[in-house]
Amino acid sequence: MSAQYPIVFVVAVLVVAALAAGYALADRARSRRLRAAGLAVRSRRGRHVPWILLIAAAGVLVAGLARPEATIPVPRAAGTLVIVVDVSASMSATDADPTRLAAAVAAAQELAADQPDTVDVGVVAFAGGALTAQAPSADHSLAVEALGRLTTSGGTSLGEAILGSLSTITGESVEIADDGTVPDLGYWGSATVVVYSDGEDTASTDPLAAAAVAQTAGVHIDTIGVGTTSGTTVEVDGYTVATALDETTLAGIAETTGGTYQALVDAQPGAASVDLRLTTQDQVLELTAAFALVALLLLAAGWAVAIARTGRLVP
Repeated sequence: MSAQYPIVFVVAVLVVAALAAGYALADRARSRRLRAAGLAVRSRRGRHVPWILLIAAAGVLVAGLARPEATIPVPRAAGTLVIVVDVSASMSATDADPTRLAAAVAAAQELAADQPDTVDVGVVAFAGGALTAQAPSADHSLAVEALGRLTTSGGTSLGEAILGSLSTITGESVEIADDGTVPDLGYWGSATVVVYSDGEDTASTDPLAAAAVAQTAGVHIDTIGVGTTSGTTVEVDGYTVATALDETTLAGIAETTGGTYQALVDAQPGAASVDLRLTTQDQVLELTAAFALVALLLLAAGWAVAIARTGRLVP
């Protein structure tokens, strides 16, 4: 337990000590007066009970002014969604309205905004490599804003996109070694990755091998194809380059991890499902009201004992 004003606890102890000392002195003075008057002084410990309760109530009431707090674990069903967006040069193609990237961003922003508060949403942008644009957060507006800042450039590496999303989920750098070995990531069944891409892969990292790493870690990958299979052309560094939607690669990634593939024109933006896990989240609970309630109960008990013993409210 902690408190916003811990010094008040010291004050509470001093108050209790002062009241107890004052009561002890008053009780001794009373006993002397009775003896001086020739009256017998009976030792009845029960007569102290009301005062003990009243002094304790005063101490608890003062301690409550310290604004005491307790940190308690609260059950929470939580999950993680990482939205991965292709920002390679081919995403500037106009076979999606107004461009592939703009269409993907609009759908991804809707997906992020539709998630419940129990799902942390992060954003990864990828071209030739992958970059975490927004770490997973319960504040979904951060993901929406990060998506709105994306621009196109460079080539495409779906494999690096997947490994980058796994790095974002686990908080550790995830890579496939030259000999094909991969790190043990543990199990992350409450994490889902949604990839928006035209599926054209121009890098050496095998996307299906990266998808297998995700599958081993229990991460489902849903893929959304952006563009058309008939394709179009884009201008890249002064050259005209043909580009078309590669549904086969995207479907293979999704199938490897137990996810689904949809073309953007058919996809329901909010349809991605995230498996939730039961976790605990520390929550700070202020105990001032509880201290006040305990003080009132002690006061009531003290008065009740006093009335039962003497018939008077004051002991």
